[in-house]
Amino acid sequence: MNDVLERLRAEAGPSPEYEVLLTAAPDGLAASLTSAGLPLWARELAAYRLGLAGDRRAFEALVLLLNHREPARCAAAAEALAALDDPRTARAAAALATNNLRTAYALQPVRLLTALRAPESVPALLATLGRLLSPHEPYWRVALACVEGLGALADPRARELLVRAQSHPRLAVAATAALRDLGR
Repeated sequence: MNDVLERLRAEAGPSPEYEVLLTAAPDGLAASLTSAGLPLWARELAAYRLGLAGDRRAFEALVLLLNHREPARCAAAAEALAALDDPRTARAAAALATNNLRTAYALQPVRLLTALRAPESVPALLATLGRLLSPHEPYWRVALACVEGLGALADPRARELLVRAQSHPRLAVAATAALRDLGR
């Protein structure tokens, strides 16, 4: 949490709005999510604080941030979404993880699916990993997160894909460990 707040403080610079949002009540934070003219850092701060507080008014803003091109924003959104405990979160994360056009930004949705352990988690991780097992896949980190997630979830449906993942140099060690986890 402190890393997120420090990053956002640096983005805010001397803006007094940072301190206002840092201490604002939930209704004020929720209102800022739809206020015109606020910079991205301000919306992220409001959504992050609401999410950690379990206020579901942050859901849409956090899902948008989970799909952002900046990894730090995605990670903060994933943290807040996990704390939010909204039943829509797993479906949203699965949609982002399995979107072929957004694979470059799928790392945090994949990790979030693993943390959520929702019914959508294993099918989404299988679908994502299945398309990332080509020999020269540039998104191997997303594939690795899928392998690690499938190992953590220990679902036997993952066996075939994990065996295939063992033939990929960057995935082999994690796939072997995940297969061991399936045996337990």
